[in-house]
Amino acid sequence: METVIFLDTHVVVWLYAGEVGRFPNRARKKLETEPLLISPMVLLEIQYLHELSRVSQGPALIVKELEKSLGLDLHTEDFERTIVAALMESWTRDPFDRIITAHAHLAAAPLLTKDESIRKHYRQAFWD
Repeated sequence: METVIFLDTHVVVWLYAGEVGRFPNRARKKLETEPLLISPMVLLEIQYLHELSRVSQGPALIVKELEKSLGLDLHTEDFERTIVAALMESWTRDPFDRIITAHAHLAAAPLLTKDESIRKHYRQAFWD
């Protein structure tokens, strides 16, 4: 199976905004060379941020643009199993972090995130 990388919500938003300078060199290299996936939970979190006026666009436009420009794909397999796995992610009360992390974990995939708490609790999470 080829290596893929799951992206946390802020990564997707920054990529859409063209803020590639926020990413360390290793992360930028992986973004350019590895297949990129997101959990459906990222869509919901973007919508939530859009409703709070913290993100200018909704998830449909953001994801469509990144699908075209970066080949971003939505990973919908095993979502029921993902929710069950998220029940065990008791290190946070944030439902977005729990589900996004559980989804990456079930896929045995790295997760690109700047979130220190996620990186502390999910050994395949990285930022540098």
